[in-house]
Amino acid sequence: MKYSPGDGVLVIRGRSSFVLAAPAREEFTLFLEDSAGEIVQSVEPDDLVVVSAPEGGPLEPAVLLFRLVRDHHAPLVVLPRGHPGSRRLRHVVSVAGEIRLDCGIQRGTHPEQHLLCSSEELAGIILRGEEGAVMVENLPTSSTIDYLRDLSRQNKQ
Repeated sequence: MKYSPGDGVLVIRGRSSFVLAAPAREEFTLFLEDSAGEIVQSVEPDDLVVVSAPEGGPLEPAVLLFRLVRDHHAPLVVLPRGHPGSRRLRHVVSVAGEIRLDCGIQRGTHPEQHLLCSSEELAGIILRGEEGAVMVENLPTSSTIDYLRDLSRQNKQ
């Protein structure tokens, strides 16, 4: 299905988790920092910025992370596999033209931007950026879709 969030962000909700997704809207350079050095990635306007909250919780922190990456081009930090900090990550983000949600990976340890940690209930969803819209495949029947319109005024939900 094709969803057009306009200036807002698409929210895919499971029973206990959620994902935010929207096009990057502009071209920029994304820096991924890991223990081996720095990876430089070019971001195109139709690429997606996707934030996953595998344990759910309030939207506000996820929106802040989304805005840091999309609007302020903050670099991403990739932790080494087995890093104890991975357990404390409540929100993770990927930026790519196509992103697959997967519950079998460790949070924050994948420089491959086509893959993003999710809850089991949202695993298997494929998100693709296309002409300013978000294409969603494999959406579970138990999930819902909504939009956040004004990101600058999100309250704690």
